[in-house]
Amino acid sequence: MSRASKPQGAADRTGPELSSERLYGLDAATATDRLRRIQPEAAAQLLAQMPVGRASTILAAMPEELRRAILAVAPPGTDWTDAQSYPEGTVGRLLEDPPAVFLTGTRVRDAIEELRGVVAQRLVVYLFVVDDAERLLGVVAFRELLYARPEQTLDEVMVIDPFSLHPRTPLVDAMREVVTRHFPVYPVCEDDRRLVGLVRGQALFEQQAFEISAQAGAMVGVEKEERLATPFGRSFRFRHPWLLINLFTVFVAAAVVGLFEDAIDRLVVLALFLPVLAGQCNNLGAQSLAVVIRGMTLGELRSRPVARLLAKEGLLGLINGILTGALAAMAMGLMAASKHPDQAVRLALATWLAMALGCSISGVAGALVPVALRRAGMDPATASAILLSTVTDVVSMGLFLGLAVLLVL
Repeated sequence: MSRASKPQGAADRTGPELSSERLYGLDAATATDRLRRIQPEAAAQLLAQMPVGRASTILAAMPEELRRAILAVAPPGTDWTDAQSYPEGTVGRLLEDPPAVFLTGTRVRDAIEELRGVVAQRLVVYLFVVDDAERLLGVVAFRELLYARPEQTLDEVMVIDPFSLHPRTPLVDAMREVVTRHFPVYPVCEDDRRLVGLVRGQALFEQQAFEISAQAGAMVGVEKEERLATPFGRSFRFRHPWLLINLFTVFVAAAVVGLFEDAIDRLVVLALFLPVLAGQCNNLGAQSLAVVIRGMTLGELRSRPVARLLAKEGLLGLINGILTGALAAMAMGLMAASKHPDQAVRLALATWLAMALGCSISGVAGALVPVALRRAGMDPATASAILLSTVTDVVSMGLFLGLAVLLVL
């Protein structure tokens, strides 16, 4: 017995200004605004032409009334209602309705007969064999029906206990599980093996590619949903709050410099090297941040103790700081020799120590910021670069000016 498909919704005119391609290029809020203007049947047809993950994201951003109206007329193959019940970023958000589900004991000839109408509307890759409780028992590749005898049962030609995904598995973990399998379709089952849907391998890779592409923007406060076609006003609302936060953090760094105003007035050469220290520490911290976020994306962080990671990044920063700090110290010595000859050596020493210690702390901060954000229940990439730059600016400039005061003045 095949699982019933949803009736085909009547297509409606969507207007020349709206297509699935244009809809895909909009952020979820703007896409919702566009879909309000057309009939639910037309909106459902447009969403069905988009990647499953993107359609689920847009549906999740809709008001409840609009979402229900669209779900009620969803075309065959969509499983948006079930998909909305699973957390964002999980396999469940990519669910599709299986087109060919048969009870155990079904004969090959009966399955072929039932599939005649299905294949006209849906692409069938696998037949899923379940028991009375809809628990997955096996799968049959569609091509196997060509070689099976009509009187055989699907149980005789199926692959028993096939690989499946769990609907609440994060996409990152699912990608690691399927990367060596390369199946076009994967069954999705609950803990009791109850079949809840299928997910296409292409959909997994498309959604993960989108998540990865959004990380660079998230690190500097660009919302994941902002696209090139996002309207000006919404783009402004997406970005402006993070710029206000960044302004506040810059004031914090400026306040640290202000504490040493007298030292800068007496040794103007210190002001010349503040950008050098800040820039070097910022870059080193960003390197550490990028490596850790990549490790989180690939799931590598789970196998490494956080303390060992912080120690490694701190040591790398220290060694790099010692080497680059030596060059910076030489430059400071040469510049200070003409204006402050008696203090040139001590200024060079302060520069070298500040660079070494600042880079070490920046390396630790670059690893610690995303770890702390994730443990706080936030996206590790969200504005992490803004937070990191605050730490590195305060540490590098504070250390440099503090050591200059301690060793020179």
